[in-house]
Amino acid sequence: MLCLGSASLAYGKMPAADTVKGAKDHPLLSRFEGAKLVGYDVKEFDEAMLPAGKRIYDSKERRASFEKSFQLEGKVTRIAYVVPRERSTLEVMRNYEAALAKAGMKTAFSCVKETCGDDIGDYWWDKRLSNNFIKGDVSSTIFIAGPREGRYMVAEGKRPNGAPVHVAVLALPPYKDDEGGVYLEIVEGKAMESGKVAASLNAAEMAKSIANEGKVAVYGVYFDTGKAEIKPDSKPALAEMAKMLQQDRKLKVFVVGHTDNQGVLAQNLALSQQRADAVVKALAEGHKVDPKRLSAKGVAAYAPLASNRAEDGRSKNRRVELVEQ
Repeated sequence: MLCLGSASLAYGKMPAADTVKGAKDHPLLSRFEGAKLVGYDVKEFDEAMLPAGKRIYDSKERRASFEKSFQLEGKVTRIAYVVPRERSTLEVMRNYEAALAKAGMKTAFSCVKETCGDDIGDYWWDKRLSNNFIKGDVSSTIFIAGPREGRYMVAEGKRPNGAPVHVAVLALPPYKDDEGGVYLEIVEGKAMESGKVAASLNAAEMAKSIANEGKVAVYGVYFDTGKAEIKPDSKPALAEMAKMLQQDRKLKVFVVGHTDNQGVLAQNLALSQQRADAVVKALAEGHKVDPKRLSAKGVAAYAPLASNRAEDGRSKNRRVELVEQ
């Protein structure tokens, strides 16, 4: 564990103890001395986007994006702490920077207040600190308003076993009567556990869904995060899709790529189109389906099947659909 030190602290209005039952510090990175844990969430395998550049708002398109970001997958840990108000964000951040550097990790991006970009406070609250993403009481003003005045950094490195690891640190100053705050997001690269889901729909079930609903959602087509190359374990799903199309040679379909709402919309739109194109190419070249019967379209997160507020919903939204033309 990387240790963060400070002198003796006066807790003032600090909680007497951590407030999230069963939560604990991450093995990689300890808390700033005297801090109390107030928010916690762990996903054994999930997607995560960590900003690595300034946030820019496009007033014409009415959407924001980051100049650069890390699109990651693996074990994701999110932790929120309150820290004594007499400790500045500079002191807190310098401690984290030193601990991460000592572990061999390199800072990929850092910013302070307005240099972090437009509406950065709203981003951190909406996408990381609300109770849709983290368990615990993080409803105090420090976690709602504080990010606008905070310091942020993201570092990258490798664990002793060679696995990649990324750490994001957001240090927040006291706001009104609150203490300061720290938000950590740690993403450890790891292989996904397989065998957790039953086999994909077969050709007959796909055909039935299209006949009844005009479309069928396919979850057996796999891609690496941020990439459009179809992974080898997608072969069974592609074979069943091709079988259905070969059995009904009059059927024409749109091949539609869908994502969840994590990350930058423009990037997700481009990625979902590239993935839909890849599926069309695989069906045409690998299974001899007439490409005139296939039309690729990427729609990113514009047509969710479930709420994107929790991972269960986001996993349903990441899919390929065949839609009857």
